[in-house]
Amino acid sequence: MSGLSVERHADGVAEVVMDNPPVNALTVAGWFELADTLRALGADPEVRCVVLRAEGRGFNAGVDIKEMQATEGFEALVGANRGCFAAFAAVYDCAVPVVAAVHGYCLGGGIGLVGNADVIIASEDATFGLPEVDRGALGAATHLARLVPQHKMRAMVYTSATATAAELHSYGSVLEVVPRADLVSSALAVAGRIAAKRPGVIRAAKESLNGIDPVDVRRSYRFEQGFTFELNLLGHGDEARDAFVRGEDSTGGTGRP
Repeated sequence: MSGLSVERHADGVAEVVMDNPPVNALTVAGWFELADTLRALGADPEVRCVVLRAEGRGFNAGVDIKEMQATEGFEALVGANRGCFAAFAAVYDCAVPVVAAVHGYCLGGGIGLVGNADVIIASEDATFGLPEVDRGALGAATHLARLVPQHKMRAMVYTSATATAAELHSYGSVLEVVPRADLVSSALAVAGRIAAKRPGVIRAAKESLNGIDPVDVRRSYRFEQGFTFELNLLGHGDEARDAFVRGEDSTGGTGRP
């Protein structure tokens, strides 16, 4: 993936930065590279906390639909689903806490990353949503349900509506909402407070919190993905993705963030 970088700080915080213009939509290879990077950082005993953030217009716009539509057969579709599964799981299973710093739009696959993070810091301009229905797909409702209440999640899935950072803060899923200029420093500050704790205890805390999670996020998300395959076999997926590539959404308007 072009533009993925890692910066290590003296306090044990590792900063993972996505910078993949124009909208931080990741290719199949990009999702797997992100997964490998997060797993490697979690396995490094010198790393005490990870901050996941992005440069550019927004945090993440999901999968690269243009790559998918330009690829013959189902290879890119399968690759994107497997890559997203791997990246979301890498955030969740990272041996140290992951702090997501979100600005601008957080869509589709971005919800999967953020929903599996341990702590979320968002800028005032951040918005969160799942446009999957408009793209002829399903998925990441598992992770959206970790950010908003059940009926809000259902309405957002059905309508492709977005929620603001302030709304998520009111639900308790976003820890802090800060000015855009303060986003990185605020996320690093929270990560620094975590990194200052005894690393063995924090790693045990992460494992224990995952162990008592009421939802198996891997199985739940994989179940959702099965419907994306079904929609694709029925032709609904290609129709919606072709419309997106043409610059249209399901109602004939623009489908771009």
